[in-house]
Amino acid sequence: MKDYTVQIPKVIQNSTRYLDWRIENTNDVYLTFDDGPTPIITEKVLEILQSFNVKGTFFCIGRNVDRHPSIYQKLLDAGMGIGNHTYSHLNGWKTKKQVYINDVDLASSHIKSNLFRPPYGKIRSFPAKQLSKSFKIIMWDVLSKDYAYKTSAIQCFNNVKKYTKPGSIIVFHDSVKAFPKLEYALPKSIEFLLNKGYNLNTILR
Repeated sequence: MKDYTVQIPKVIQNSTRYLDWRIENTNDVYLTFDDGPTPIITEKVLEILQSFNVKGTFFCIGRNVDRHPSIYQKLLDAGMGIGNHTYSHLNGWKTKKQVYINDVDLASSHIKSNLFRPPYGKIRSFPAKQLSKSFKIIMWDVLSKDYAYKTSAIQCFNNVKKYTKPGSIIVFHDSVKAFPKLEYALPKSIEFLLNKGYNLNTILR
């Protein structure tokens, strides 16, 4: 049975305004990483990407950038893509609209990017409309599920292997919870994608 939490159905992608689920008309695919920067882990992810000479896009939490500016700077120095993931990792379905928008603006004082990804993929229509005036709101069409307790490291890799196609936006997490699975699945995924002939690039700001 197809896992619709791993790959968002086309009917949902096509029915949501202001949100970009994939990049059309390209042979590139896009590795993205949510929730950092995280000491040691983000740096390990950076090492893996550089060992394959590929790029990724990091959707950073503002308070983590505030706490770990030197790690954030390493991402910039390495030419990685950067995006805003709110300052406080807010759930857009449970947060008042203006509070949510203000939190994104606060993150912008630390993260200079016009890319935004809502934590948990949850955002209501009014904030999405308002934020779309300043940001490209980047979702995904392949979720590795490296954060999920019941998903094995092998299954994380298989999710990428099974569902990726040209233009796919793939989600990993450079977080403490995800790292045991990420450490296995990320290099395997990169090797697979390169062997399939994909280019692994940043999402353009």
